[in-house]
Amino acid sequence: MKFPASVLASVFLFVAETTAALSLSSTYRSGGDRMWQALTLLFSLLPCALVQLTLLFVHRDLSRDRPLVLLLHLLQLGPLFRCFEVFCIYFQSGNNEEPYVSITKKRQMPKNGLSEEIEKEVGQAEGKLITHRSAFSRASVIQAFLGSAPQLTLQLYISIMQQDVTVGRSLLMTISLLSIVYGALRCNILAIKIKYDEYEVKVKPLAYVCIFLWRSFEIATRVVVLVLFTSVLKTWVVVIILINFFSFFLYPWILFWCSGSPFPENIEKALSRVGTTIVLCFLTLLYTGINMFCWSAVQLKIDSPDLISKSHNWYQLLVYYMMRFIENAILLLLWYLFKTDIYMYVCAPLLVLQLLVGYCTAILFMLVFYQFFHPCKKLFSSSVSEGFQRWLRCFCWACRRQKPCEPIGKSDLQSSRDRDETPSSSKTSPEPSQFLNAENLCSA
Repeated sequence: MKFPASVLASVFLFVAETTAALSLSSTYRSGGDRMWQALTLLFSLLPCALVQLTLLFVHRDLSRDRPLVLLLHLLQLGPLFRCFEVFCIYFQSGNNEEPYVSITKKRQMPKNGLSEEIEKEVGQAEGKLITHRSAFSRASVIQAFLGSAPQLTLQLYISIMQQDVTVGRSLLMTISLLSIVYGALRCNILAIKIKYDEYEVKVKPLAYVCIFLWRSFEIATRVVVLVLFTSVLKTWVVVIILINFFSFFLYPWILFWCSGSPFPENIEKALSRVGTTIVLCFLTLLYTGINMFCWSAVQLKIDSPDLISKSHNWYQLLVYYMMRFIENAILLLLWYLFKTDIYMYVCAPLLVLQLLVGYCTAILFMLVFYQFFHPCKKLFSSSVSEGFQRWLRCFCWACRRQKPCEPIGKSDLQSSRDRDETPSSSKTSPEPSQFLNAENLCSA
């Protein structure tokens, strides 16, 4: 049975960020910054409440008679109690022999083109730990992109405007960045396990390191770009946020309406149609929050029973990063054109170059992950290197196709002039082989 390290990491980030935010808000209050205090508390307490609801929803405690658990969640102590419960289950699992076990069937990764199916016994204790890990993984994603990401953006904006970075603010920004990166990492792992549910997935340590570096560069550069643009064009940033928000929020619903599928009713049996709609809207909001800052790694599919598309769409991945890179470049260009005196001692061209290179570095680590460290890379129809080679071949073929056609056109024009200058009696019909050779040369 695995040590519940992911649960411990989730609880640590949750407690550390909440404590740092409350401490910083008291500092803002003593300094008279009521607006910064209110926003800091909002981005701290709102994800706390959502995390409590997520843990209750996953464990289905609302339909069970557990008043103490409900009270602890109301007091915002639910994650601490769940963590204590997890470690009690973990340390007591080896002492008691379980009379009831369930058997799960998983397929191993193909070796030499063959994939074996193995059976594994899962006891009640291990099943409870799996449920707890799943609940905390989802809670970490919610905390990261509905709380930590806005919090990091807000604190960095305050630091730039005040041209001062206090110890409390730097501590909160560091914890928030770690929380976002960890949430994105959990999102990647959840996406892999959902898409390849029938396989036994084992993620190697180097894969975790690669994902961590990929997400760190991607999220850090994205937040800095948004903050720089907000500091000089406060009104236009609202337009950028609204365009991003409605694009990602409406996209899954548009696909659902175009598919003509019936409204999903199998999310949770205890939920009514209104409750199902609220849950779907919340999931769409979370999906939007993730894509505002980084690639979500999962595609929300409302007409699917799992609500997640299990097909890996390389085209959507390519389009997302191309559009995001172009957007970041445009925002940095506008910041460079309209920057104010607070950036007097900042080398603006160098900063723009560093941010663009940082985003390209994130893309590089992403390609390295999919090429070398993805746990299910043997199931891909084509690898990253093969796709790049195919694209390079097509590009070279297009270049070669244009070059031979140019001199051929000139020679045809010269031969027509020669025929016009010669007497009509000496004119002969051109041989068909000449046209055949030209056509073959252009099509080569």
